[in-house]
Amino acid sequence: MSRVANDPIALPSGVDVKLESGQLSVKGGLGKLELALNGGIEVKQEENVLSISYADDSLKAMAGTTRALISNMVKGVSEGWEKKLVLNGVGYRAKASGNSVNLTVGLSHPVDYQLPEGVSAESPSQTEIVVKGIDKQAVGQAAAEIRAYRPPEPYKGKGIRYEDEYVRRKEAKKK
Repeated sequence: MSRVANDPIALPSGVDVKLESGQLSVKGGLGKLELALNGGIEVKQEENVLSISYADDSLKAMAGTTRALISNMVKGVSEGWEKKLVLNGVGYRAKASGNSVNLTVGLSHPVDYQLPEGVSAESPSQTEIVVKGIDKQAVGQAAAEIRAYRPPEPYKGKGIRYEDEYVRRKEAKKK
């Protein structure tokens, strides 16, 4: 069995944690995030370390999930999260401006994707998109929605893929 919940969370300098009646808020240099805690799970703060405990064994898995969520919140408000997307294909371009990303990915029309609250994007080149934010779930969801407009195809590899994603290529049909 996993013992994720037993691992303490170290708080970097500049990160403040407040525990109030089942609500945990983490505040750092980049922003503030909140989490509603499950009833049988208890979070204790001792100096710069958070520890998770649970009432009975039926909550063991939820305690591990809670620990991972809090750890992601701490990293988000101190360092931030980012996902990199790469466009591969002739004429495929992306341009991030303000709260939207403009995509030209071989469709009959350009696509304007509106970024959710708390997520920003930049395009260092025409074939790259960097999605940034403090909430790991929101950053991952925005990157997945952008990728869904044109996922990579296995024959030529055209499409939008994550930077570290490997696209398994297929051989073309033989005559």
